[in-house]
Amino acid sequence: MPEPTAGGMAAGDVTAADPTSALAADYFQSYSVVGLLAVVGVLFVAVAFGAGRLLRPVVPTPEKLLTYECGVDPVGEGWAHTQVRYYVYAFLYVIFAVDSIFLFPWATVFADPGYGATTLVEMFVFLGFLAVGLLYAYKKGVLSWT
Repeated sequence: MPEPTAGGMAAGDVTAADPTSALAADYFQSYSVVGLLAVVGVLFVAVAFGAGRLLRPVVPTPEKLLTYECGVDPVGEGWAHTQVRYYVYAFLYVIFAVDSIFLFPWATVFADPGYGATTLVEMFVFLGFLAVGLLYAYKKGVLSWT
């Protein structure tokens, strides 16, 4: 059994002297693993890029510096007209894909006892916002393909 010191605690009993410093040490020790892993990841990427730069051949020719599309030499200007409606449809798809992501957890919570009415009202409010957005897009003529 360790000998008690003048303060009444055993020699080498650091946790009894200052329990907050021991908790802080454990807390920062768990984050040191994350920091070490981040440093190893950054070093891995840096070494990979450095090795690629050292090992690749550098022989620039006019053909290699020419821009191309799928192996075909470019003809005409580089500007092309893109319809905005494709982006609008993609944006609407993303909105409703996010909606489906929220519906699955809602269905699991809705099945739990005691949450039925609250989650039902919250989901109808959420679906109402989406319906108003879809109605707005329809009224603006965004959904008509011309």
